[in-house]
Amino acid sequence: MANDHWPLFDLEVHTPRLTLRYLGDTLAGELVAVAKRGVHHPAVMPFTVPWTDLPSPQMEQEAMRFYARNRAETRPAFWTLQFAVIVAGDVIGSCDLMASDFVTLRQFTTGSWLGSEFQGLGLGKEMRMAALTLGFEGLGAEFALTGLWHDNAASLGVTQSLGYEEEGRRRALRRSVPDEMVGFRMPRGHWETIRRDDIEIHGMPSARAFLGL
Repeated sequence: MANDHWPLFDLEVHTPRLTLRYLGDTLAGELVAVAKRGVHHPAVMPFTVPWTDLPSPQMEQEAMRFYARNRAETRPAFWTLQFAVIVAGDVIGSCDLMASDFVTLRQFTTGSWLGSEFQGLGLGKEMRMAALTLGFEGLGAEFALTGLWHDNAASLGVTQSLGYEEEGRRRALRRSVPDEMVGFRMPRGHWETIRRDDIEIHGMPSARAFLGL
């Protein structure tokens, strides 16, 4: 079975409201269907890479290539763990953890999105807590990082409500126009003060071994 050779397929994080399930091809197909229905207003761009600007079916095809490429390039030295966010059996969005030299640096970066119809329900904060639990409790991280455009109110609200520290601001291109990206960091000591006991991780031992931990 594929799971015997790629144990990340068994990796899941469960909260009372949602599940993060490691992204296989079937879930990836469901995820691009959610993206096709809409992730944000066309006038704004919340992502550093404007993948949602692509027309259909190019957007879906490039997203599938992106998911497959990240899975193929996963190694202890560099990885992107991509998850479908699932509520009541339905895929509603995506949540990723990314790291380079994690064995030494013990830090990871999160990124996520929800389909437009699932926004404003408190699920963004819930899936961030799931990702933080995976990174800190499951993987043994010392720091969690995230970045967002200065005017991304929804992401900023989640980030600030969880007590991240602002690290600094930098210039970056947003749809080919210079704009301001804000970086945040959460140390393990702070996460220990907000950690929850109602979040469960499944498939962690084999995933840790696969990632060289």
